Amino acid sequence: MHRFENLSKEIIGAAIRVHKELGPGFFESQKKIKIEYFGVEVGTHRLDLVVEDEIIVELKAVKDFADIHLAQLRSYLKATSLKVGLLINFAKPTLEVKRIVN
Repeated sequence: MHRFENLSKEIIGAAIRVHKELGPGFFESQKKIKIEYFGVEVGTHRLDLVVEDEIIVELKAVKDFADIHLAQLRSYLKATSLKVGLLINFAKPTLEVKRIVN
């Protein structure tokens, strides 16, 4: 888990710098992934960011996180077999971050 911790801290630090400099809002850079069901590709989805092919970063600009935001991130982790996800809310005066470990 140590390697994920360091990378998570770097991502959060970068997000804090962006939030302080630019304020609420962020231009997303999306990564397309395949969605498989029992080994069959059933579609595609676009994730906000995947950092170093290890951590999914889901960006939001919402009043508050809702259960659906956490559920979405858990589903993305499961679909990609990645272990760590960060949910980052840029709409608050202080950046809000939730870390999910699958």
